[in-house]
Amino acid sequence: MAPTVIELDRFHLPSPRCPYLPDQRAVMEYRILAGLTHQQYDQLLERGWRRFGMSFFRPACPDCTRCRSLRVDVERFAPSRSQRRSLRRNATVGVRVQAPTLTERHVELYNAYHELMHRRKGWPLQRIDEDEYAATFLSGHWPFAREFLYHQDDRLIGVALADVTSRSLSSVYFFHDPAWRPGGPGVFSILQQIAFAQRHKLSYQYLGHWIAECPSMAYKSAYRPHELLAGSPADDEAPTWVRPESQPGDGSRS
Repeated sequence: MAPTVIELDRFHLPSPRCPYLPDQRAVMEYRILAGLTHQQYDQLLERGWRRFGMSFFRPACPDCTRCRSLRVDVERFAPSRSQRRSLRRNATVGVRVQAPTLTERHVELYNAYHELMHRRKGWPLQRIDEDEYAATFLSGHWPFAREFLYHQDDRLIGVALADVTSRSLSSVYFFHDPAWRPGGPGVFSILQQIAFAQRHKLSYQYLGHWIAECPSMAYKSAYRPHELLAGSPADDEAPTWVRPESQPGDGSRS
């Protein structure tokens, strides 16, 4: 990878239980990087790294390789019938893309969303304040960080954090007003990010890691055509991305 990435720290963090495959033990590899350029970040994305806050991470589990990085071929993507329904259902939702910001409504939405997921899926209940939000989503002053703001009648109802480089868009995090849930905000948000990537002539949208056996990750493979990363290549190794044979080649379907 050239130019060389400035690495401040690198470490592994084990977990006694994988949150996606309960029979497995999870290990994540983390890197703390400085002065990252768009080109360097693209090269990290191509090798399965993701950013959250100040750190970059990817799975490094000793006994399992089922986590695969998934990216959508933006140029060849065409929405499915159900995805087109999502666009029609949310036709009155306004979208604005800008550098990440912080308001009381951001924190209110984040906490409301996590309370919803605590009730629905048993997520740990964690409320944050404005300082904690800033430390998580605004720290680092990354030049490629963006937020997609979703408004209904001038009221903020959803926030998607993403990174936009010269070649790619990487989805980082999404939270929304629980009242919007019947509208399928997750699908709508991904479609808006893909549309943004298409308008800006980007090549790929990275949706994070995907496990074929994990129901909570199944939605990622619905965006086609997509590719899966083989293994965990080092910085100086060429990555190999494979398109699953079972999906349409051009992304268009009824």
